[in-house]
Amino acid sequence: MNRNYDQVVAAFNAKLSEIHTGIQIPLKKADEGVLLCNNALYHFKTLVDQLGFSTIEEEIHFFKHVKVEPLSFLVYFTEIRSCHLHMPKLGVKNKLAFLKKRSGHINKFFCKNCDFIYYMEQDLNYLDRQYFIRSHQVFPLHTLPESTYLDPTFFTSHDMLWARIKGMNHFASYIQNLRQDIILQDKSSHSPMARKKPLRWTASKIALIELIYALHESQAINHGQDDLKTIALNFEQLFGVPLGNVYKKYSEIKCRKGIRARFMEEITHRLNTRMDRDDEY
Repeated sequence: MNRNYDQVVAAFNAKLSEIHTGIQIPLKKADEGVLLCNNALYHFKTLVDQLGFSTIEEEIHFFKHVKVEPLSFLVYFTEIRSCHLHMPKLGVKNKLAFLKKRSGHINKFFCKNCDFIYYMEQDLNYLDRQYFIRSHQVFPLHTLPESTYLDPTFFTSHDMLWARIKGMNHFASYIQNLRQDIILQDKSSHSPMARKKPLRWTASKIALIELIYALHESQAINHGQDDLKTIALNFEQLFGVPLGNVYKKYSEIKCRKGIRARFMEEITHRLNTRMDRDDEY
């Protein structure tokens, strides 16, 4: 793949990590996400117009794996924006009913495209020349937010469908987390034990990520059945702190010299010191 495309991808991913944080994404952030995706797609289209592709395989790779990333997040942020604008403002039951209806639409979409989803998720390639080169274009039947990019030189038969599938996958997870957050907030507001003062994480974010990885590795939460992202989202909600890309920060922890799990080492030392001090009395 041309190095120019790689530069666009790297810049897109760096800015995406600043926007795509926390359980809920506010409308302003969703708008920023739409703008980011549009800019990346504009740069991709400019490069395709200028450089083209040297081989069929390069063209397939671009439309199957490269363009689909910003295009899928364009779908994702557009759906979040629509959710913000149309979700009822009052009433937990009304909000949950709205999210349930949206979930039903997503399930119907996945069911309708199950054969193509199977093809892509199994990493098959025998239909790639039909799906991901521009000489086999089939204009979509429905108008989509990503239809801006229906320039004949910049779309294939199935690249937008694959982007919509990936984007709706992201959105399905967002809806699920949003629903759980609404339920938890409702329970908290009615609980007699509700805290008057919220908890704040006052150590560094990297220290919290150390703790999250340690808890996940020890299977101390839900018998290890939840993944790291789920645990991280819950800690973000508990402490009101956006952690960003926890996987990238974990890689930074691994690159440390000497003691790598410094926060875990520190709290272990502090606890042992406390117990030794208590034993003196």
